[in-house]
Amino acid sequence: MTTLTDIPRKTRGTAFLIEESAPQDIFTPEDLSDEHLAVGHMVDEFWANEVEPNLPAIREKKPGLAMAVLRKSVELGLTAMAIPEEYGGMAMDLPSLMVTAERMGRDGSYGGWHSAHTGIGTLPIVYFGTADQKRKYLPKLAKLEMLAAYALTEPLAGSDALAARTQADLSADGKHYMLNGQKMWITNGGAADLFTVFAKVGGEKFTAFLVERNFPGVSSGAEEHKMGITGSSTTAVYLDNVPVPVENVLGEIGRGHVIAFNILNIGRLKLGPAMVGAAKNVLAICIKYAKQRKAFGSTISEFGAIQHKLAEMAIRTFVAESMAWRVVGLIENQMHGASAESTGSSQELKAIEEFAAECSMVKVYAAEMLDYVVDEGVQIHGGYGYHQDYAVERYYRDSRINRLFEGTSEINRLVITGMPLKRAARGLLPLFEAARAVLQETESPAAADTSADSELSLVHNAKKIALLTLGVAHQKYGAQLEQQQEIIMNLSDIIMEVFAMESCLLRSRKLAAAGGGANAADACAVYLRDAIAKVELSSRTVLSACAQGDELRRNLSRVRGYASHDPVNAIALRRQIAGRLLASERYTV
Repeated sequence: MTTLTDIPRKTRGTAFLIEESAPQDIFTPEDLSDEHLAVGHMVDEFWANEVEPNLPAIREKKPGLAMAVLRKSVELGLTAMAIPEEYGGMAMDLPSLMVTAERMGRDGSYGGWHSAHTGIGTLPIVYFGTADQKRKYLPKLAKLEMLAAYALTEPLAGSDALAARTQADLSADGKHYMLNGQKMWITNGGAADLFTVFAKVGGEKFTAFLVERNFPGVSSGAEEHKMGITGSSTTAVYLDNVPVPVENVLGEIGRGHVIAFNILNIGRLKLGPAMVGAAKNVLAICIKYAKQRKAFGSTISEFGAIQHKLAEMAIRTFVAESMAWRVVGLIENQMHGASAESTGSSQELKAIEEFAAECSMVKVYAAEMLDYVVDEGVQIHGGYGYHQDYAVERYYRDSRINRLFEGTSEINRLVITGMPLKRAARGLLPLFEAARAVLQETESPAAADTSADSELSLVHNAKKIALLTLGVAHQKYGAQLEQQQEIIMNLSDIIMEVFAMESCLLRSRKLAAAGGGANAADACAVYLRDAIAKVELSSRTVLSACAQGDELRRNLSRVRGYASHDPVNAIALRRQIAGRLLASERYTV
């Protein structure tokens, strides 16, 4: 079995566009160690015994109940997983955190409490805290003597975090910063004891502060009435002349954006397995319902239209899962190749930053995957899916927040293309050179890849479409390309689909080499062909905005050639996938 340290190749963020990978180069959930599986089993037992029985009351906001359940998880170390041992933590690796995130994704209400505390609430101190700050706060966070929250968003500064108006002014005696302002949509806001608050020192220098609830002038607003995740705590946080000791500045003054964006990267990656966990649960619920519900003299599971839905739900879940775990492997492998002088937390932070674009891809793809899965879940249930007595109705409402969490999907799409463009401009990624090479090719696209491996050819040709499209857009707009948001959105969709295509292909072949993965192989065959069509459409949109006349016709012809492929019998393949799902009554690869 492959382990994280067995994967030899170290690569750079977004280099998959210009590099080739083999199945043994990627990490998949099938490669998790016995220790990782034991973590999953432990969380499963805790969920079944402590969380599941209390979920109805948690969703109805029964006072103190979510915190009571969260306190029980302290005994298992679930609130201390990411905290170093010297501060009372478990010092578990990234895969362990992802395994836990998948289980917590089963319910957005309780999952919100846990994830906000252990993730964006605690990690800023783990990664950026001084030794004194870590000694003071991390043991309390590990034991849940303090509940943590992350206070970045403001009423007039949502996606544009650097437009924050919260002010931090140094007191006359130089011992405190006086904070004034308002934060919005703060998860755990109603109960948190410690907030990572972002404010501008002197109205300009964006800086992070550790603010305790018991500091004078800190208060929370009323619980927000939300569309979904109703049992999580979401409030405004008000700061009225709050005196924060200078030693509670987190990181460097004026460098708060480094903390904000890196913590968001981690949150985006963790959302991937959480949404996969939710999708698997919805799929299992829908399979069981389809096998029980009868119409026109048979169960609806026998209908081709229902089988199509179940299969497509599984296909998209498989792709999202493959992407997320591939990124986990990339980050872990990067950490193992870091310099000996780096500490564990700084290694992980640098590795996550390297793959920030991939983290955004996981977040965007998984969020849109789950929205599809829950929507079809309601459709499979028919009118009952619209009723609050059925779980899919709640999943439908809970899912919608994921396209807003940790930066909207639009902001993340800006990162997906913007990050590699910046690196290419600095000479850190030979992306423009690769794009020029594709643009200068003289051979016919239809003959560009004569390999008998049609699925690998689809991935290769998708990469060529991505590079050609990016090259044409860069020729047209140069350094101003990032200001063309419609073009960037489409380029990001192309890049994301390429990563998705390659990730599912490599994983399916890794599974096949181990003698398994029948559903994975069929899912990959269907998905690759659907994805290349999406890539072609997005490319046509970009090319039509960047050229006209003969140049446009030449480029469109090349893209058609690259996207050309022999179809498969997708109806038969989806029926095969659905048949295996119905037999097992759960998601299976």
